[in-house]
Amino acid sequence: MDWTALRDRFRRAPLRPPPSPWRPVPAQKTGGITDVGFGRPSRPEGLTAPDLLLVASSTGRGVFDCASGQRVYRDHEETYPDDSLVREGIGPLEGLQVTMAGLWGGGLRTTTDDGWAVHLVAPDWPAESVLLSKDDEPYRGSNWWHIHREEACELRASGFSPSGRTLVIATACDLVIYSRGVERRS
Repeated sequence: MDWTALRDRFRRAPLRPPPSPWRPVPAQKTGGITDVGFGRPSRPEGLTAPDLLLVASSTGRGVFDCASGQRVYRDHEETYPDDSLVREGIGPLEGLQVTMAGLWGGGLRTTTDDGWAVHLVAPDWPAESVLLSKDDEPYRGSNWWHIHREEACELRASGFSPSGRTLVIATACDLVIYSRGVERRS
């Protein structure tokens, strides 16, 4: 494999939004993100989707409904350890231990059951890019999309919810959410 050519291919790839069935979900602005993790609601009343995202930041924690992008719960207390990969859920995630990914490590799911995958590449290390592929590998094939390039804000985490219906990209200063219905594999 010609690594120089591959690096140039990733570097030249234009930023594109994910294809259908993915749709952007406008999330409420949040900054100072340290880590994120998905949880299933303990009380689903009033929520539009089962995928909830716990977001920890320098000013507390918030829970986002991934179908609507709305922050459904917020606290401003910093009574949790900053470097933990597991955080206590709040609001609709109360009583749950949520596995986190971000500044101190961890990871979100990188594949879905129906063939979607996210890949981190760094053609201009240390800046990273997020690629989304469908039933393909960006190192060999062409069925992939360059959906995020790290520029002013450090990438904290990217990946899928356990249901495979939500894709999140969390940076130090922003949260990007994509949602979709579940596809059936033939």
